[in-house]
Amino acid sequence: MTVHVCSLKTDSPQSIAGGGGYSIVRFPYAVGAESYDPHGMHEQQDPHGYEVRDWQRDERSGLVWPAVEGWATLTSLIYWEAGDYDELRDRYVRDPLGLSTGADSTATEHRPPSPGIQCFHKTHQMFVHPGTPVALLAGHTASKSVRITLAEFKLAIVPEGI
Repeated sequence: MTVHVCSLKTDSPQSIAGGGGYSIVRFPYAVGAESYDPHGMHEQQDPHGYEVRDWQRDERSGLVWPAVEGWATLTSLIYWEAGDYDELRDRYVRDPLGLSTGADSTATEHRPPSPGIQCFHKTHQMFVHPGTPVALLAGHTASKSVRITLAEFKLAIVPEGI
């Protein structure tokens, strides 16, 4: 059985706008310490031919394009810097930019800050399809932008028929 895996990690801080909305968490394309993408699900040029030039500014750098149809386990980790937020938010979204089937969110969590460092881990399972990208989105209720200082996003797909 071949499990298709994409594992992304960044410790480059990225700013998330305040006000409670969601932003796509972006990831670099260069393979690094824990990044792993042997099935080409996080390529700089997407299946539509669009090429991301600056991963830190382009939301498409947060998209993972499933290589096969199947049952997927999504796992993520987010570390937040301190801020005046009352709530931290995250969710997984199929097609967050409306490139194929339209946005469809799942596993949405809103949580108050905890004492100490703000670090959150989540896992969710769902069906995925080639041509419909998935992404990790995050948000907060602070009055100004706050940075994510570390983020990981992992997708493991067991193909249909196995």
